[in-house]
Amino acid sequence: MIPVNVVTGFLGSGKTTLLREILRDPAFSDSAVIVNEFGEVGLDHMLLEEVEEGVLLLESGCICCTVRSDLQDTIRDLHDKAARGAIPPFKRVIVETTGVADPAPIVSTIAAEPVIRQHFRIGNVVCTVDGMNGLATLAAHPEPEKQIAVADRILVTKADIAEPAALAALEARVQALNPVTPLARSTGQGFDADFLFGADLGDAARRDDEVNRWLALAEHGHDDHHHHHHDHAHGHGHTSGTTTFVLRFPERIDWTAFGVWLTALLHAHGEKILRVKGILNVLESDTPVVIHGVQHVVHPPLHLARWPDDDRSSRIVFIARGVEADLIRRSLSAYLIATSKSARPDPVA
Repeated sequence: MIPVNVVTGFLGSGKTTLLREILRDPAFSDSAVIVNEFGEVGLDHMLLEEVEEGVLLLESGCICCTVRSDLQDTIRDLHDKAARGAIPPFKRVIVETTGVADPAPIVSTIAAEPVIRQHFRIGNVVCTVDGMNGLATLAAHPEPEKQIAVADRILVTKADIAEPAALAALEARVQALNPVTPLARSTGQGFDADFLFGADLGDAARRDDEVNRWLALAEHGHDDHHHHHHDHAHGHGHTSGTTTFVLRFPERIDWTAFGVWLTALLHAHGEKILRVKGILNVLESDTPVVIHGVQHVVHPPLHLARWPDDDRSSRIVFIARGVEADLIRRSLSAYLIATSKSARPDPVA
C-alpha cells in the first residue's frame, strides 16, 4: 500500500523550506505532495505542466496539489487520476499541515476511511522544530508540544545559525517530550530523505529495523530506571503536563483481553493518550506483535518474524498528558489478572 506521510511543524519552523526541497528533489519523482497553498512554496520555476486546476506536475516528476473540499476527497482524487493515467503513478503521499494544526485528526481522517485504507496506509509523521526559537515557541504555545509528541521523525531546523547551547537545550526538551522518536538536524541545504520517509512501521521490509530503533530510544531514555522490575511504570514528568512512561510485563499477554482494554482506554482517555507504541508477547503467537496508535486511532497490529533481542517482556510506551502512569498500569494489570481468571470486568474505571 502507498504510505501517506504527514509533515507538521509550528509557524516558522522550516516546514515550507522542507517541502520546497522535496518538490524539487528528483528522489521524490514518485511522490504526490498535498500542500495548503501553492504560493507559499513558490512553484513557478518548478512547474512542468498543470494537469488540471489545483494539480501540478513539476520538473522533478513530483505531483503537487492543494486540498480541495477535504483531505479524504483529495487523496481519493489523486488515486483516481493515477488509475486512469491522468497523472503519473506515485508511490508516496506527503501531506502538509498548517502551522497550528494538530496532526492527530489528519492521521485519524486517513485511517478511518474504508476506501482510502484499501490503497493507502499511514507512514511517518515528520515534525519540524525551529532550532533558533523552538524553546520560546514551546513555552508560549500548546500546539508544538503535541506536534512533537505524535511525531515519528523530528527535524530540528536552522541548526547552522542556532547557538550551540540553545540548540542542545532544545533537543533535550524535544527528546524529553518524545524519547522514542529519532531526531536529526537540518541547515536548510538538503536533508536525509531516507531518514524522514524511507522507513516506517508499515513497511514490512524494514519493520524490524524501525522497532529496534524506537525500542533502543525508549531504553536509553529510561536508563536510570533499569533497576525497576516487571509490571511497573516508569517515566519522566514535565511541567507541561506531558509524560512519557514504559509499562513492562514479563508474563505473556492475552491478545484479545489486551485489545479490549486498549480500546476501552482510548475511548475513555484518547485525547490524553498522545502516543502509544508497544511490542507484546502474546499467548496466541510465538513471535511479537507490535502496536502503535495516536490518540483515538490504533493502527492494525503488526507481526514481527522474530524477537528483536533476548528480552521477551511486553513493553508499551505511552506519551500522555493529564493522565497518570500509575492509573494506566493498575488498570491494565487488574484487567489482565481478572481475564486470566475468566472474569471480564469493566476494563477502564
